[in-house]
Amino acid sequence: MNSNQQVLVLLLFSAFVAVTLGITTWVGRNRHGSAEEFYVGGRLFSPMENGFAIAGDYMSAASFLGVAGLIALFGYDGLLYAVGFLVAWLVVLFLVAELVRNCGRFTLADVVAARMSERPVRIAAGTSSVTVSVLYLVAQMVGAGSLVALLFGNTGEAAQSWAVIGVGALMVIYVSLGGMRATTWIQIVKAVLLLSGTIALTVMVLLRFHGDFDQLLRTAAERSGHGDAFLAPGLKYGGDWTARLDFMSLGLALVLGTAGLPHILSRFYTVPTARAARRSVVWSIGLIGGFYLMTIVLGFGAAAIVGPDAVRGSNAAGNTAVPLLALDLGGGAGSTGGAVLFAVVGAVAFATILAVVAGITLASSASVAHDLYSSLRRRRSSPRSEVTVARTAAVGVGVVAIALGLLARDLNVAFLVGLAFAVAASANLPALLYSLFWRGFTTRGAVWAVYGGLVPALALVVLSPVVSGSPESLFPDVDFQYFPLQNPGLVSIPLGFLAGWLGTVTSAEVADEARHAETEVRSLTGAGAA
Repeated sequence: MNSNQQVLVLLLFSAFVAVTLGITTWVGRNRHGSAEEFYVGGRLFSPMENGFAIAGDYMSAASFLGVAGLIALFGYDGLLYAVGFLVAWLVVLFLVAELVRNCGRFTLADVVAARMSERPVRIAAGTSSVTVSVLYLVAQMVGAGSLVALLFGNTGEAAQSWAVIGVGALMVIYVSLGGMRATTWIQIVKAVLLLSGTIALTVMVLLRFHGDFDQLLRTAAERSGHGDAFLAPGLKYGGDWTARLDFMSLGLALVLGTAGLPHILSRFYTVPTARAARRSVVWSIGLIGGFYLMTIVLGFGAAAIVGPDAVRGSNAAGNTAVPLLALDLGGGAGSTGGAVLFAVVGAVAFATILAVVAGITLASSASVAHDLYSSLRRRRSSPRSEVTVARTAAVGVGVVAIALGLLARDLNVAFLVGLAFAVAASANLPALLYSLFWRGFTTRGAVWAVYGGLVPALALVVLSPVVSGSPESLFPDVDFQYFPLQNPGLVSIPLGFLAGWLGTVTSAEVADEARHAETEVRSLTGAGAA
């Protein structure tokens, strides 16, 4: 990329950062500093606005960069990520959206602790929420490093590291100054930009093949080097029984994990009613569904037009497939059209990463302040002090995410998000579903459900091929791999549900029937909801 093209890239990046910082500053000036304003934007967003914001939160670097990259490299097996991410929303729509909005106030722990002994439940749920958020943040950081380094023509480790640090610094500023209101508007702007860019690229790919999707698939299969196997199951997950079990584990994590993601659950509190929460999900399903259908076209388009070898040569994990596709569609390397489209796609992807990390950081800092800080203090904290702690926590979460992002920069972002989904489904979902639907659920059951899923999930990841024992692992020179699967969900999710059941049936505590009845009425009708 020549110097003029790099200037264009820099201008587009700067324009988006300036717009988003302007939104943050404007919102920060107009806020009144209350906890409700900082955590949930005063609950003033309409279902359509919140639907776009949810879509913006969910359509992350994993979706735009990682899924398309996996499809470009592995064909059908990469497509399974898109299916899992989309099907997960049906679980959210039918099981948790409306009930969570009615039962909670700011965080996941509000729902789980509604009829329990609050302190131990809040500490457990807060710890789990922060852990899931940090894992999700790491994926976005890795995407940022790959993308920005590529756009500026320097894919070295130093360039990726500075990109990760820059994104981390910006996300801390967004959350600390603007809270939920600024974060939501950034997500809405990003969702519009991302959908527009994806539509444009999809149309250009289809025009390249004269609207013949079958020809696109045949060309992708030919260039892949795998022939028809590229379009059939098994290229990535069908080699042996370990690979097949890994696929089952991944599918389980993706389908169940969304309903346990703290930054997604917190979005249901930004609308005034439960009905608005459900309508938000309907809006988001439409937007997200259309987006994932287009990523399928982009993934196979990258395989057919750019070629898996070129994609792998730029980034071994496939994270740069879409920007390389844009460069080719615009006229190729050295052309003005290619540089413009390349820069636009890069800026959109960068917008995607910034918006998502802001939402995740806000959810994790809310858990630190509202759940952990309030529970560990001897006396009740004031809403103003909670907000101060949340802003400080955003800095701490940012530092941790930057450090882990630098460590994991060579892994595929969709794969990293799969790990976060597995932990969310193992620790958060059992406690959430039991508290909503099981009359006899107790405090011990809630605490055991969270830790019984969280600890095994993290332990299995540490003992898996992701961390050691293979050339692609984080520490390739050492080997303490004892768990064969890359995703722990197949084992850790059932363990979370089992631990919650076991904790409840062995507890001496008698479930409070009256509080359960009150919670049930509130969850179904919205009576008494915040």
